[in-house]
Amino acid sequence: MSEQYLTIQQTGNYTNTIKKSRFITHKKSRFITHLARIKDEDDAKAVIAQVSKENTKATHNVFAYVLGDTNQIQRASDNGEPSGTAGAPTLEALLQHDLRDVVAVTTRYFGGIKLGAGGLIRAYAGNANTAIETIGIVARIKQKAVTFTIPYADFDPIQHFLTTNHLSIANTDYGTAVTITLYLDDEHLQATLAALNDFLNGQFSPTIGASQYREVPLSTKPKL
Repeated sequence: MSEQYLTIQQTGNYTNTIKKSRFITHKKSRFITHLARIKDEDDAKAVIAQVSKENTKATHNVFAYVLGDTNQIQRASDNGEPSGTAGAPTLEALLQHDLRDVVAVTTRYFGGIKLGAGGLIRAYAGNANTAIETIGIVARIKQKAVTFTIPYADFDPIQHFLTTNHLSIANTDYGTAVTITLYLDDEHLQATLAALNDFLNGQFSPTIGASQYREVPLSTKPKL
């Protein structure tokens, strides 16, 4: 499996209403994009079925999803919209944001407005893109917990070192000495351990945990 990938922050919805004009308010199309994380195609199909069941009176329930380490599983459906105007733009929105293991279902309530092929493409793509941006994106990065103990005299210097290198302390225990826990990316692990060992003049005996995926803000990757 890959060391890191992007996905949505959480399951959520985004709704947009397109009116015929500001003077004719009774004619409007409503687009509701539902985004969810998925582990496999069964998950994707379950989400699609659930959203469709909750919106049985909708004109269309369009979907797209992406799965796999290399996005090798890609599916999309126009669900009755003109070919290429709904599912493909939704899938492209997922791919443009480099998302993985995500399903998008956009429900359309017609409301009497004919958008044409170009209008439909813009509407479905725009709704998916705005839904992604509104709900948010996170990086899931494979990391290990690293725990080590230092004298109190080294605590302020090590804090400054970690901050300078965009590393955050996950936990601090205060006893006769200070025990610090960090989560370090697998790909940066050895370089960071070496840098910490140099900084602490060889007085560094870390305990390293097993690899696990953790969600990390995109701007906090270490420089080491």
